[in-house]
Amino acid sequence: MTATAGTDFGAVNKTSSNLCGITLMNDQVGHVIAEVMKDKPGVRITYLPSMIRVDADTRMDFVYDELAEALGEESGSFSSADLEESMSTHYGRMVHEDDRTIMFANPEDAAEYIGFDLKALQKG
Repeated sequence: MTATAGTDFGAVNKTSSNLCGITLMNDQVGHVIAEVMKDKPGVRITYLPSMIRVDADTRMDFVYDELAEALGEESGSFSSADLEESMSTHYGRMVHEDDRTIMFANPEDAAEYIGFDLKALQKG
């Protein structure tokens, strides 16, 4: 007997999920970062055996001084390099600023930060 799935496996869906996120190492620093992010609007934390997922609707900001303070370090001591050291992967558009890393669900939302010109395509 052969069963047929009710959906088209592998079908292309070009609609945006409006989600962005990172995967952190499940270690002391990863737990502190997750703890700082858990109460931010639209952010969800998922603890897994070997990693911590931090997912958000539309956008999330990892503010370095907030993270440094939570880690018991002085202001200005946390940077994008520290975040990337704890992070194993991400999805969405990542933009590093001097004081934060911003994750955007949609590249268009990051356009002003990355110098991307959103000109309409002309059909012809």
